[in-house]
Amino acid sequence: MKKIVVIGGSKGIGNAIVKSLVENNQVVNISRSVPLLSHTNLTHFSCDILNDELPDIDQIDSLIYCPGSINLKPISRLSLDDFRTDYEINVISAVKAIQHFLPALKKGTNPSILLFSTVAAKLGMPFHASVAAAKSGVEGLAKSLGAELAPTIRVNAIAPTVTDTDLASKLLRNERMIESITERHPLKKFLAPQEVADMATFLISDKARSISGQIFELDCGIVSFKI
Repeated sequence: MKKIVVIGGSKGIGNAIVKSLVENNQVVNISRSVPLLSHTNLTHFSCDILNDELPDIDQIDSLIYCPGSINLKPISRLSLDDFRTDYEINVISAVKAIQHFLPALKKGTNPSILLFSTVAAKLGMPFHASVAAAKSGVEGLAKSLGAELAPTIRVNAIAPTVTDTDLASKLLRNERMIESITERHPLKKFLAPQEVADMATFLISDKARSISGQIFELDCGIVSFKI
């Protein structure tokens, strides 16, 4: 049974990941709110990743960092503080978690780190300047650390398209917007959180032991195809 730390596992994609892993692994969730899930394999620490000290854990097999932001505004309305906040949430706090848990990961069995980017880091999209800049930093971090920590610790990232979570609720707030987003994707769909959780579960598993430094576009075709 692996010990997996999920940061941000109380909601959205993070919560779907916790649910996928908790039956067969020891899962430690670190988030501000308590997940609506109770299980003997689940331990929760209430923590604001931006401001609080992280708990000490002796040994970890995988670290999954889920917090993110969707701050969509024209560049004329994005303040420098918007950019700073998005970078703090997506990059600096991920670095904080990795540095804190690195000694515990080095004690793990086939250890791995999983981060999250977005399709907007590769596909130019209006109003995404702040989040795309921050998530591009996440992708650079994943590749650089994948090289630095090899062969001991694998590091990968998933770059999802629009996913049906509270974070994306403004993008999916009515039937017209849902239809528009569906039609924009060549596969004529967007993501459910469980689809992202399935990819995450694979990437931290022993089946992915030859994969590191990769960014996986879970994109329903929107980055890969022009149809």
